[in-house]
Amino acid sequence: MAENKTINKEQNRTENNEIVIMNFSGIYKEQQFYRNHAEMQEDISWLEVQDLPGSNCYCDEEAKNRILDDIKNYTGNGIHFIDSGNYHYVSRLWLSKMEHPFRLLVFDNHTDMQLPAFGGLLSCGGWIAASLEEVPMLQEVILVGPDEEAYMQVEPEFQQKVQFLSREKLLAMTGEEKNTFFRNLRADLPMYISVDKDVLCTADASTTWSQGDMSLEKLQKFLEIVLQQQQILGMDICGECDPDACERNLLNDRANQKLLELWKKYFPQIRERRQDI
Repeated sequence: MAENKTINKEQNRTENNEIVIMNFSGIYKEQQFYRNHAEMQEDISWLEVQDLPGSNCYCDEEAKNRILDDIKNYTGNGIHFIDSGNYHYVSRLWLSKMEHPFRLLVFDNHTDMQLPAFGGLLSCGGWIAASLEEVPMLQEVILVGPDEEAYMQVEPEFQQKVQFLSREKLLAMTGEEKNTFFRNLRADLPMYISVDKDVLCTADASTTWSQGDMSLEKLQKFLEIVLQQQQILGMDICGECDPDACERNLLNDRANQKLLELWKKYFPQIRERRQDI
């Protein structure tokens, strides 16, 4: 397995923009969104975890320890690309680095709050529930995108800690009502953001899981409001396609580029606000 590497050697991860690409499936090698940033001498770290045993959908203890070791020298206060939704549980591992009480904002077409089926293993379908149980600094989850039927299956103890905006509600709201929802999010705690591109419509992304109705343009708008108004701790992006069965990878490459550009645009403000945390 190839060694992890940093595309640009000179780094100060506390002050500079921490951009991390976690290569589980190999799909990022077929994308271009990060290459221009590397040419501009920006700090982009490539974590090589391809074909890691015990890591696809479910994360066993050995794989978990390997990933934690790989990210131990990172602050978590950057943007992290974590491959397909099969690896969305990696968000739970990044969250363990948060040192202050915070909120988690998740865009996803699924609740990711299923109880574990195999001996309590961390999974892509239950990482939010695991985070609520295991991350002491996590105070509340804002979950945007799943349908109401799926959310009704979430355990009541988890629902008590979740502010939920359903797929159906989003479809019924006007554009201004949606923007107002994000403008009115409480800002008394810092926020970590996790985006699964399966929340997007099939015209804007191609993922390994069932997808929602949101356009990339709308997602960008919602994120822009949040990045402007909140104290942001970090952000991760997943929702890549299967490299062996993906004919529309260009859509994901474009979405990743747009989201990285948005992060970069607001990073100076993000860094400045962190001084008040």
